[in-house]
Amino acid sequence: MTTPNSAPPDGVSQPVVPNNIRWVLLGIMLALLLSQLDGLIVGTAMPTITNDIGGVDSLSWVVTAYTLTTACSTPIWGKLGDLYNRKAMFLASIVVFLGASALCGMASTMNELIIFRALQGVGAGGLGAGAFALIGALLPPRERGRYQGMVAIVMAVGSIGGPLAGGVITGHLGWRWAFYINLPIGLICIAWCQLLLHVPHTRRGKVVIDWLGITLMTAMVGTIVMAATWAGNTYAWGSWQILTLAAAAVVLFVAFIVSQRRSTEPLLPLRIFTGSRNFPLAAVLLVVAGVAMFGGTLYLPLYQQTVQDASATNSGLLLLPMMIGTVIASNIAGKVMTKTGHYKIFPVIGAVCLTIGMALLSSMDIHTSRTVTSAYMVLVGVGTGFTLQMANTIAQNSVELRDMGAASASTNLFRTLGGSLGVAVFGSLFTRAIQGHAPADGAPGEGAHSGGLAVAHLPRAAKDAYLQAVVHGTHHIFLVASIVAAAGLAAAVLIKEVPLRGKPAQVRTAPGPKVRMAAK
Repeated sequence: MTTPNSAPPDGVSQPVVPNNIRWVLLGIMLALLLSQLDGLIVGTAMPTITNDIGGVDSLSWVVTAYTLTTACSTPIWGKLGDLYNRKAMFLASIVVFLGASALCGMASTMNELIIFRALQGVGAGGLGAGAFALIGALLPPRERGRYQGMVAIVMAVGSIGGPLAGGVITGHLGWRWAFYINLPIGLICIAWCQLLLHVPHTRRGKVVIDWLGITLMTAMVGTIVMAATWAGNTYAWGSWQILTLAAAAVVLFVAFIVSQRRSTEPLLPLRIFTGSRNFPLAAVLLVVAGVAMFGGTLYLPLYQQTVQDASATNSGLLLLPMMIGTVIASNIAGKVMTKTGHYKIFPVIGAVCLTIGMALLSSMDIHTSRTVTSAYMVLVGVGTGFTLQMANTIAQNSVELRDMGAASASTNLFRTLGGSLGVAVFGSLFTRAIQGHAPADGAPGEGAHSGGLAVAHLPRAAKDAYLQAVVHGTHHIFLVASIVAAAGLAAAVLIKEVPLRGKPAQVRTAPGPKVRMAAK
């Protein structure tokens, strides 16, 4: 077992931090923003897409295909970066993402769009895994706190700017530009990273690809995501289809663990889970943060549009209080961590804020004002800011540099799976709550997604019953989220605070891009 203060393995010294590190990170963050914006822009454009090319019955697969391939490809990209070259794999994922974006924009049928979205998800998996692995390779954990505010800002801009940009682009340029807009941004990102990004890399001898592990991991993650997506919507939770998928996931998980024990170069080395208790505890925190983020960003605007009669046109702005809390908390935690080296208190406070914030959101009724809701959202945002980025840093500080890609991919995967499972459970709870109360001319929740317009013309009694059903559904959603956050609090308390690698006084700096590492 390698202690956090030991020298990095593989003969790689501590990162030489260039003076222009913020400019280097900006290129990495631009790619991360690209994948964040894409899902939200496309979501806003979906009604226009179905009006143009049809296929409304297959609409959910546009999202499912993307989520599925993103989750499946994330650990593969991470491992390939560890084995070969993180920069090369990162740039390759951008190329895949851009090529698929162009194909999505040219799709003439819904089936074509679904296939191309699946390919786009493959590229997105590399963007997420590569971005955090590169940050881990460029910055020691102690220094990372200075810059984690940049990640929080990217998350906020993606969450708020996505729906707004989607509405503007679709309304003025057409839905195809929701995909074409990725091309100029992606090309700038490629050129930026090619010129400024130089990361340490140790050449290895003969590389062995864990094909069995890749196959089992892909099948297992795919099974989990499909079960989470279909449960409570396409099929009942207790249906034979969902139970079969759940059983298959368990069998595949056991087979994957056995294969990783026997593999000479495992896809996800088990040592990253067993070397320190902090890594699995950080994984729990990431699952909790995923549930909070996905649940909050999906159902808070729904409640505000339907019950509080907020406008759906600027739906992204409804999340502004939560995102402000996230950015401020993340910056505070990062600066304090870098200055003092202490960090355990932040995920503990974050989990407490999440638990209380979700519990308060569960108490909302049809008379709750937007001001009160915004105050609750700020508390949830503070909890997310103290938890999410800190959990990533704790996880990366728990592994050796040679496993940084696999560890970063794992953290991304946990957050994605947490979000998928959270959305599945929340969707089932919400659908069950409003069954029998939906507007006659729309599916359950349709009125909510359109700002309540579909229920505006209903008789008073029917409208009140529907609004009460929405309140009842969101009450159960945030109550469950509060219980999940309490589990995150237990994990945060158990985290052992060990020194972060790389004391500020000992971190060397280099004059920008002129300094080149062992390999690009």
